[in-house]
Amino acid sequence: MKNISIWCDFVEREFLSTGFAALIKNGTINGATSNPAIFKNAFCSSKAYDADKARLSSCEPLEIYESLATLDIKLAAEALLPKFANGEDGFVSLEVNPELCDDAKATFKEGKRLHATIKMPNVMIKVPATKAGYKAMSKLMACGISVNATLVFSTKQTQKCLEAFAKGTRKFAERFGGCMLPKGVISVFVSRFDRALNARLAAANIEQNKFGIYNATKCYKLVEESALPNVRVLFASTGVKGDELKKDYYIDELLFKRIVNTAPLDAIEAFAATKHKEKTPASEEVLNKFFVSCVNAGVDYETVCETLLKEGLEAFKQAFGEILQNVKKSA
Repeated sequence: MKNISIWCDFVEREFLSTGFAALIKNGTINGATSNPAIFKNAFCSSKAYDADKARLSSCEPLEIYESLATLDIKLAAEALLPKFANGEDGFVSLEVNPELCDDAKATFKEGKRLHATIKMPNVMIKVPATKAGYKAMSKLMACGISVNATLVFSTKQTQKCLEAFAKGTRKFAERFGGCMLPKGVISVFVSRFDRALNARLAAANIEQNKFGIYNATKCYKLVEESALPNVRVLFASTGVKGDELKKDYYIDELLFKRIVNTAPLDAIEAFAATKHKEKTPASEEVLNKFFVSCVNAGVDYETVCETLLKEGLEAFKQAFGEILQNVKKSA
């Protein structure tokens, strides 16, 4: 489908030379993303890293992690480079240390350093959508570095990301007029809302598994209304837990124009196995009616969003800490 891009939410050394390459070749995916939780699962369980860990055994844990992570991202970027060259996305994202989420200067410095280390044009630096993160995003984009704003839950965060991207884009264009603009994606998390709220909404006879989709729709509309040519929405957290929903439910429900959807392998495989049609976003009337009913059921939107952001940051920090413990122990 035109203007709809699927990115794989999984990076692991052995997979990059097998299944990943196949997904690119057959046109199933146009990009990839990573995060501390993904790297934790890869580095702590896959034997593909044993030789590198042994070679780096005298290094500090952070050095070992960065060596493993940047090589994986570089390999993914190289595999995706033909897509990038053809204007078919071809991006892969690497997240900055989540412990820096409240330090704008350190986040910018690390993002710039990681991008320079990998030396690939199709690498996006992933930055959490916090107060400090917005400043770092803007500065990275002003330097010509593409950015993935992550852990976006609210319309307020979406607007702040748009403002940061607009400022960074403007500064880049002023300095490097005529050059291709850096790209930005705003990663709106979807399914975590439903896992958090389904029981409460069911008790109030409100349709389940819709809050995340309708919230993502509101964020999508903000991005499209901004008309920033180098910025798109990316729907994240689109995996399904359990058997209640079909594996590609969150991909299928959000098939809007000009979007990216990053999903786990089982969701991508389910999506690729069946035909789909582009969707039209729900109207403002439908969205407003739904969210009013949620408010009446006692759902405080800002509180829910803040809680999910806090949980997301803590989960990434915990995963990052466990990576550092593991890579040194097993090196």
